Amino acid sequence: MMSAAPPPGYCPDLLHPTRRSTREVWIGPLGLGGRHPIRVQSMITSDTRDTQACVSEVLGLAKVGCEIVRITAQTQTHAANLQQISRGVRAAGCQVPLVADIHFKPDAALEAAKWVEKVRINPGNYADKKKFAVRDYSDAQYEQELERLRVDFTPLVLRCKELGRAMRIGTNHGSLSDRIMNRFGDSPLGMVESALEFARIARDHHYHALVFSMKASNPKVMIEAYRLLVTRLNDQGADWNYPIHLGVTEAGDGEDGRIKSAIGIGSLLADGIGDTVRVSLTEDSVHEIPVAQALIAPFNAPVPVTDCGPEITHPAATRSASSSHGLESAAFKPSYDPFCYDRRSSSTLMVMGHALGGESTVRVFTTQNHWNTLAGKIDGMGDFKPEIIVEKSGVVEINPCDPAAVEAVNRRESPCLVTVADGTDMDVVPAFRLLASLVESRHPILLKDTLEASPPHADSLRNLLAASRIIGSLLCDGMGDAVLVRTEAAPEQSLRLAYNILQAAGTRIFKTDYVACPSCGRTLFNLQETTQKIRAATGHLKGLRIAVMGCIVNGPGEMADADFGYVGGSPRKINLYVGKTPVRFNIPEDQAVGHLVDLIREHGKWVDPVARA
Repeated sequence: MMSAAPPPGYCPDLLHPTRRSTREVWIGPLGLGGRHPIRVQSMITSDTRDTQACVSEVLGLAKVGCEIVRITAQTQTHAANLQQISRGVRAAGCQVPLVADIHFKPDAALEAAKWVEKVRINPGNYADKKKFAVRDYSDAQYEQELERLRVDFTPLVLRCKELGRAMRIGTNHGSLSDRIMNRFGDSPLGMVESALEFARIARDHHYHALVFSMKASNPKVMIEAYRLLVTRLNDQGADWNYPIHLGVTEAGDGEDGRIKSAIGIGSLLADGIGDTVRVSLTEDSVHEIPVAQALIAPFNAPVPVTDCGPEITHPAATRSASSSHGLESAAFKPSYDPFCYDRRSSSTLMVMGHALGGESTVRVFTTQNHWNTLAGKIDGMGDFKPEIIVEKSGVVEINPCDPAAVEAVNRRESPCLVTVADGTDMDVVPAFRLLASLVESRHPILLKDTLEASPPHADSLRNLLAASRIIGSLLCDGMGDAVLVRTEAAPEQSLRLAYNILQAAGTRIFKTDYVACPSCGRTLFNLQETTQKIRAATGHLKGLRIAVMGCIVNGPGEMADADFGYVGGSPRKINLYVGKTPVRFNIPEDQAVGHLVDLIREHGKWVDPVARA
């Protein structure tokens, strides 16, 4: 069995999580953190110099329930027009807080703070120019860099404090500064330290209207970074209890974007982390709002108030907290490292002709009923075939709260496939955490998205988000050798959902993975149309990762794990990358997809699509 780790600092009780208690931060008239519900936000895509278009888009987002709207301000000229945008929004009777999104330009931030309720800065590029320079900083040189940072950042802190503005210190995995990269590497620790450098300066000026975020396109990196952030904030002291904004950046579009967002955001919400969320889809911004609302709904129960302040009860923990299994939370030690991915070690079994467990591919299960329904067309189902029938798998169901059941399976001479028994009086994720910590690691685990044998079926979006959050979060913590989706009633959809969760979690890559940013005012081409063109040209390829970036802000960094990148370099001109290295420049937009295909061919990653009969 994997060695047990102490209870992590980001969630003191992984079996009965409660929402993290934070200080209250006001964004204009809207309260964040404290006793307030989890808020939903988004970002407009119009050019910030186009007042009418921006006002119209803000009002459209507010109409569908967006509570905070972000607007890019890439120059001082753009930032100055926030005055007119704010004036137009307020004249329409809309009080939704506005946030200026700042990259590279401290002067734009200082101007924007005059007109909006909140300023978001990226600590990776606010006072740094990224040159991908390799340099071994001495401690003295590093301190000199921090002093330069203090000089550049302090004016914004003082202005926000004077005007009563809030600030988000929003780290992006794709745009860490050279200083951070050289000292801490391209890591969750580097992401956290990047934010804390700025927070220490703000606190030195007694400015506390801060919100933090740790965004990445890889859900594993994003989850680990947020966990580490909260742990480090807790270690700093009780008054470092700042609210947290959640988001998976460059999630993409369609079902894939929703699944990836649910894994990253939902995993953290389930452990009590998060006070505001943004689902970043490569679609019109209004489509992000219902997804975000559905994601936060299970965790947004009213917060009871005690004489000692808010007592924030996590609604997802209600059932397990009130159950009679009598398990003491202090006795539970997670079997995984929550800050570093490592797949749980298990023995390999052969089940229905498939290797399962060990280092084998994570398998996709289905029920006998679904198998029977699909029997006549399984051979033609391509990448979404069922592999193993759960009723024929020999899986042993265990209530992890029953010591006798756990002891019985651990006494077995041979390893066996195990899962949490239906009807176990715990929520699904804590139940599988407990199972993985108690059964010997030689036993492979089958993950399920529900512990109800005949689950009620909600609408397809809620099914997708719930299954992705539950199974995806466990996969990102290294648990699971097979998966079974049951909340989705349609046989083919349940299988497609299972495979797409495995893909989004980075567990089983069976198709091209697209890292595509949402549009914003910086975007230099139509992201939605372009992403679909690239998908049409390359979607048949297996296992490639292609990044589609509207501008350079996060491009090179978020392409660290991508094979190829398609990035807006200037209006209607595209730069192509191999990994983080730019290799072709200023390609006319109408020729760029063809050049991307040629680049894939040159690197031996291209195969011709199979002609359909």
